[in-house]
Amino acid sequence: MASITIRNLDDEVKDLLRQLAAENGCSMEEQARAMIRAAVEGRAGQADRIDQIERTLRALIGPERQTTPVSVGSSMPSIRGAFSGKRILLIIGGGIAAYKALDLIRRLRERGASVRVVMTAAAQEFVTTLSVGALSAGHVFTELFDRNDEHDVGHIRLSREADLLVVAPATADLMAKLANGHANDLASTVLLATDKKVLMAPAMNPKMWSHPATRRNRATLQKDGIVFVGPARGEMAESNEAGEGRMAEPLEIVAAVEAMLDEKPKPLAGRRIIVTSGPTHEPIDPVRYIANRSSGKQGHAIAAALAKLGADVRLVSGPVNIADPAGVATTHVETAAAMKDAVESLLPADAAVFVAAVADWRTANAAGEKIKKVAGKGPPVLQMVENPDILGGVGHHSQRPGLVVGFAAETQDLIGNAEAKLKKKGADLIVANDVSHESGIGLSGVMGGDRNKVRIVSRTGVEEWPEMGKDEVAARLAALIAERLQTVVV
Repeated sequence: MASITIRNLDDEVKDLLRQLAAENGCSMEEQARAMIRAAVEGRAGQADRIDQIERTLRALIGPERQTTPVSVGSSMPSIRGAFSGKRILLIIGGGIAAYKALDLIRRLRERGASVRVVMTAAAQEFVTTLSVGALSAGHVFTELFDRNDEHDVGHIRLSREADLLVVAPATADLMAKLANGHANDLASTVLLATDKKVLMAPAMNPKMWSHPATRRNRATLQKDGIVFVGPARGEMAESNEAGEGRMAEPLEIVAAVEAMLDEKPKPLAGRRIIVTSGPTHEPIDPVRYIANRSSGKQGHAIAAALAKLGADVRLVSGPVNIADPAGVATTHVETAAAMKDAVESLLPADAAVFVAAVADWRTANAAGEKIKKVAGKGPPVLQMVENPDILGGVGHHSQRPGLVVGFAAETQDLIGNAEAKLKKKGADLIVANDVSHESGIGLSGVMGGDRNKVRIVSRTGVEEWPEMGKDEVAARLAALIAERLQTVVV
């Protein structure tokens, strides 16, 4: 018998199979094979009693073998972890980034997830079903009209039996198909037939990603409830190609999966929060600009932490080289003026967190062509004008959010400057951090590094937090915001 299909079983039996398969890191079909094999060999007592088979199977694999899948198709252990008992359906699209899906499968399974895989025809040009099947320890689904898989409407079963669908890489073609309701292969049919959450990790050439059609499709999918992680900026596989379009790294996708599967109480559910992040770039001419060293790591981490607590987060990001946070609607801007307009368009909101390091100044008139050096003449004189005060504008706005949080990056008199900013800007909290050379935090300092040490300045005093990773700072600040919003009437 080439394959086993689970059909016409009582829900109780299906639930048992599903639970055992998840615990043992294999598919339901593989679990059924192991149980049938035990029954046929006379080791299960009454083969028609599922509870006896269950006890026998557990005895067969024993405590010392509980971490090894029943399947013989993979030597990778199934480690119980954050995704224990969870079922992920991974759809691999056709693109060079498909190789990352192999590591993603490993990362999901080592956290206890059961992973089923659907591959498009194009995906099979980049990675083989053999390697994917070995890592997932299960059958790889490729055809819509497969006689073995489809005789019990397999595409419907695939779309409904998972806890979450992940598309990685999500190609422009797959995005377009789902956005426009096309279902002409297994992957698109499964996506259209599912009633579960879907996470997409786009990967494509920067020109394709920025094309108006792709942007429209993404907006449609987000409106339909699809969650995105990435893409990031960087070098492409094609020679001399760079920009936004790189697929998020496997661990970034895993973090997005964790956020979507998190079933803990959501204290910020129903709250809308605006977050700004990253630097701004103020043009001097078409090739030069004024900027700062902000990486966007802290702002993006805060947006992700707020979303994890259930908030409807609207992130306005300056130019950064990191992926958009999963579950967050992100608007990309370049300049301070564009950031101000984007933020004000998102009002009203319950809270606003201004993490972005906005340039204080810009040139009065950016040159339309590259400014050239002229022999015998000195450098051009740049006439500077002040940029809009985004934090102060929202802090005194007629639609001011109930909670306004600002950031103060200072090189001297940290607390004094933060307290002055709190009063002047109309903020409720200022998160102050020392960005001087002497701060000694991270390999490259606070700006661009992975660690931070902040003080929370409010009208009632200053609270000093110990040095920690930026993700932990974000989690603690998100919890503080949730606590504060409980007493705020907006």
